[in-house]
Amino acid sequence: MITAIKGTRVRRAAAVVFTTGAVLATGALGTAPAQALTKPTIAAKGGFVMNNGTGTSLYTKAADTRRSTGSTTKIMTAKVVLSQPNLNLDAKVTIQKAYSDYIVANTASSARLIVGDKVTVRQLLYGLMLPSGCDAAYALADKFGSGSTRAARVKSFIGKMNKQAKDLGLTNTKFDSFDGIGNGSNYSTPRDLTKITRSALKSANFRAIVKTKKYTAKTITKTGSTRTMAPWTNTNGLLSSYSGSIGVKTGSGPEAKYCLVFAATRNGKTVVGTVLASTSISARESDAKKLMNYGFAK
Repeated sequence: MITAIKGTRVRRAAAVVFTTGAVLATGALGTAPAQALTKPTIAAKGGFVMNNGTGTSLYTKAADTRRSTGSTTKIMTAKVVLSQPNLNLDAKVTIQKAYSDYIVANTASSARLIVGDKVTVRQLLYGLMLPSGCDAAYALADKFGSGSTRAARVKSFIGKMNKQAKDLGLTNTKFDSFDGIGNGSNYSTPRDLTKITRSALKSANFRAIVKTKKYTAKTITKTGSTRTMAPWTNTNGLLSSYSGSIGVKTGSGPEAKYCLVFAATRNGKTVVGTVLASTSISARESDAKKLMNYGFAK
């Protein structure tokens, strides 16, 4: 009798242990990812990540603090061009000496466009977004702005950039340049730049351009012959170093420091985000990777 009671107690104890263990195991599996998901520390002074599909915020760090944006400004330059009515991407633009002089005067990043060459709008967009050509940006602003003088057309184009920002409801963004070489009041925030990019990514042409690692343009020279340009390489190292990366744009400058607007898709989920004022090229890429990993895990 005593033996039977002892046996029952053992069996009951084992059952309790087993049940408790099962609950603990289930609980651990259910909650561990959330507990393990620590908000990343980044070198950049500002950062923001959102779910591209839902617009849900996934990470913020000084996300609404206005900062210089460097060449990430060119995302809006491309967006304005691609939103023009009846856009002909094969329309040709003749490269002017003013574009070349501008590059020299500002020691600016260049697509190495050659004065007198005829370059298509499509090629200019690649020259804008891959090597971050300020000459390509100038050419596009001159082409798609309105006015009887180059200065008027550039001013008109920048006006279009600001109108698009306003249409998106952005209150912390202002452009005073077509390429990020501002005149003291060219600024945005991690949240605003991410929203601009989310909107730009709706364009298939934009998506195709920003995910391209290398592009070779064939332009038409003054004499009508074909010139094969040296290949343009995308300045965004994430395209080669982060699985699922689909763009978007680097930026840098004395005031802007090191900036990166990034996007990636994994398992049907796309995250898009921005880091501003990071400390180096490698740091901004490391920041972006941390934030994308965090965004995908949420």
